[in-house]
Amino acid sequence: MTTTSFLFYLFSAILLVSSFRVITARSTVHAALFLVLAFFNAACVWMLLKAEFLAIALVLVYVGAVMVLFLFVVMMLDINTDSFREGFWTHFPLAAFVGVLIALEMALVLKTGFNLPEAKPLEAGLAELSNTRALGKVVYTEYLYPLQVAAVLLLVAIISAIALTLRQRKDSRYQNPSEQVRVKKGDRLRVVHMPPVVERPAASANTEGGQA
Repeated sequence: MTTTSFLFYLFSAILLVSSFRVITARSTVHAALFLVLAFFNAACVWMLLKAEFLAIALVLVYVGAVMVLFLFVVMMLDINTDSFREGFWTHFPLAAFVGVLIALEMALVLKTGFNLPEAKPLEAGLAELSNTRALGKVVYTEYLYPLQVAAVLLLVAIISAIALTLRQRKDSRYQNPSEQVRVKKGDRLRVVHMPPVVERPAASANTEGGQA
């Protein structure tokens, strides 16, 4: 067994174990940390496949941004997961069956892409390009339409999430840019004329006279 094969099996085994621990860990913080470990091992597998751009993007985007946000949200909300995990092992056989079925369907669909003897050789121009430039050329030429469809779906998902979580409350404060633009100088500043000398109140004057 070569060093590359040993590293592949090692990273794959850690990836499978950490992925399983994501859904079985009792603590939400521990589940998020196991997901970070799974992302790191997936990035290492992509590095072995010479997909450096995907590996670095996975570490920077998901581990460096998304998972840090997840950890902040989990630690700030302090969610009680005991109620969520009730009946987990009761529904586990059905969930495992559905998961295995999805994995088999993905394997049947993707197995043609892993048939190396029948794979087309790379063009001479693509062989000279770097991994990032070759990936960008393929994505923005052959897969431009699926990329645009995925972008539209993500945009719809973002708008839907904002619309579902937006709640108008009476005690909430917000800024109205249109009213801020239409404001005038007289609305912001009012000059008040006051006498330079303040008269002594009558009550205090009577009190001092009685004490004297």
